[in-house]
Amino acid sequence: MAEHAPGALMKRAAIASVAVSLFLMAIKAGAYFASHSVAMLASLADSALDLFASALNMFAIRHALAPADAEHRFGHGKAEPLAGLAQSAFIAASALFLSLQAVQRIVMPEPLDNSLPALAVMCVSILATILLVFYQRRVLALTGSLAVEADSTHYTSDLITNVGVIAALILASWWPLADPLIALCVVGVLVWTAWGVGRRSLDQLMDHELPEEDRDRIRRIAESHASVKNVHDLKTREAGLSTFIQLHMALDHAMTLAEAHAVSEGVEQAIRDAYPGAEVIIHQDPVSS
Repeated sequence: MAEHAPGALMKRAAIASVAVSLFLMAIKAGAYFASHSVAMLASLADSALDLFASALNMFAIRHALAPADAEHRFGHGKAEPLAGLAQSAFIAASALFLSLQAVQRIVMPEPLDNSLPALAVMCVSILATILLVFYQRRVLALTGSLAVEADSTHYTSDLITNVGVIAALILASWWPLADPLIALCVVGVLVWTAWGVGRRSLDQLMDHELPEEDRDRIRRIAESHASVKNVHDLKTREAGLSTFIQLHMALDHAMTLAEAHAVSEGVEQAIRDAYPGAEVIIHQDPVSS
């Protein structure tokens, strides 16, 4: 059914992400101004970043799902890794800002106010984030979307952030340094998240090969055909939901054009069965028996 198609699921996940990030940013802003916790500020900044990133993802997903046209014959799949790369840059910038705030609070500690309402806000935030991550993981399992994966990674790190904020609010009543120190731990999580999302995005933008296990699988599929003598010059890449596979296949030079074409069609279909939606290009090389 159309509503369960990968594109529709990705769009729904993007809309849900934007809605949740708006909600979380609003309640955390109120909690920060009530408590003045730098750990809460870290969580607020992370939610503001998530709102921007989720909105960017929503735009990228809509663009990436657009069909190929005369000017983009390979489709628009690279809109997804572009969005992921932008997210990683903003996450890194947010981590730098938060580290400066935390260091300042270590130098000049401040007591926290109204920590109980802030604790309630963080509990609500954790519940909302868990529900969103659960839904995103379901969509990711069905689509393999890099944009949805990036968003899900952000919100998974948010869970760690939120638990850290709760610990800071509880501990800061008798140990003021707990607030900025936990904020620095949150910075470490953000930097790790930025690295992971950025690396995967760059891999797609730079046409990085599929993992070696996938390349071996493609070779085995092609060489399992009785008429294929060997496979060489295998090239693979991904762009969003699209997978591109090119290979050279050695066939008996005595084959007719029709026979060689039939073998190629069979191999191509077998690869597409293993990698649904992949664009497969096969070149036949005639060799002596």
